[in-house]
Amino acid sequence: MTAATRGAGTNQEGVRRHNLGTLLRHVHDTGELSRAELTGRMGLNRSTIAALVSELDTLGLIEHSSPATSRRGAGRPSAGVRIREDGPYVVAVDLGVDNAVVARVGLGGKIWHRAAAPIPEDPEAWMVGATIATLVRQVVALSPADAPLLGIGLAVPGLVRRSDGLIRHAPNLNWHDVSFGSIVLAALALDVPIALGNDADLGALAEHRRGAAVAVDDLVYLSGNVGVGAGVITSGHRLEGVAGYAGEVGHLYHDPRGLPCHCGSRGCWETVVGAPAIAEALRCSPDQVPRLGEILDEMTTAPRELRSIATDLGRGLGAVVNIFNPSLVILGGYFLPLFRLCRAEVTAGLGDRALMPARDSVRLTLPGLGNDSVLLGAAEMAMEPVFTDPVASLGSAITDAPARLAG
Repeated sequence: MTAATRGAGTNQEGVRRHNLGTLLRHVHDTGELSRAELTGRMGLNRSTIAALVSELDTLGLIEHSSPATSRRGAGRPSAGVRIREDGPYVVAVDLGVDNAVVARVGLGGKIWHRAAAPIPEDPEAWMVGATIATLVRQVVALSPADAPLLGIGLAVPGLVRRSDGLIRHAPNLNWHDVSFGSIVLAALALDVPIALGNDADLGALAEHRRGAAVAVDDLVYLSGNVGVGAGVITSGHRLEGVAGYAGEVGHLYHDPRGLPCHCGSRGCWETVVGAPAIAEALRCSPDQVPRLGEILDEMTTAPRELRSIATDLGRGLGAVVNIFNPSLVILGGYFLPLFRLCRAEVTAGLGDRALMPARDSVRLTLPGLGNDSVLLGAAEMAMEPVFTDPVASLGSAITDAPARLAG
């Protein structure tokens, strides 16, 4: 075999694996497609699509559905393709400042099981890692015995270095240069791929893929929790910055006479619109703060102090809109119920500070995925390798995770 022939074979194998991943992503994003639709989307002939579908079926990633359920037009119905419910999955982690949520998520974005636990004040990273490991064991124990675990995706409220997942700075957790992925894997005693990302970035990713921003190329997902961050997508691509730290809008300068911020500065935007400010406006006792989201959800009218926070939220959004010029701003975290209660005040504050051309082109909305945007974004991040190369990803997956974690 000549070098040229070997190269051609390698290229053909690469193209085949790329096409397998592309087809799988189409089904993952849509839920169910006919072979005819896949042929149109991928620009490949019917026999090639049939071969790719057959291989993904053999790999246990997809399954056939009846032509009747996948028919979308006139003429002879085409056989349908959908994600296997007992197939591979990832574990997604949404790590907050006072609470952690862990879920088993299948391809197609379906959350199968979830577990949650509180995070103590001023936590050591190893303590949080042990808590996460316990929750991971709980959700994995409920998975099919031989379903492959592809990996773990972990969303963090802080600056995560893109190159290696190191948490450089998570001010509201008081963490600096923490290799949290290694801590979690050590607590699990399991060698599985793990990926970390900023919570707001992952919220934007999920909303863009399957939430309120599907087919929207310029958007900002604003995460409002103890801190405030933004995930930005511009021209269809995530804005990450040189190291992955873009989007820390909570530390925009808002009030020169304001409160000290966890970041070490003073008067940051998040000091007037974050969870501590909301809790103070509602006169919450310390034991009520972890229930802040539930308290806001139960309210039908907002007190004057809360309306003032909503106005400041809108004014800060004016700066965000002026900088990024999005067509859509999605308000997540505690901002979701706050916007429902105080839409007029948020909109008025935005109008005060946003330049008119940018203001006229933007729309404020709520997450299409509700409170699961960040969690599903973590899942999408963990799933990415299977769309790049399904064969290699399954080759490194763990097929006996429940037994190994139980042991």
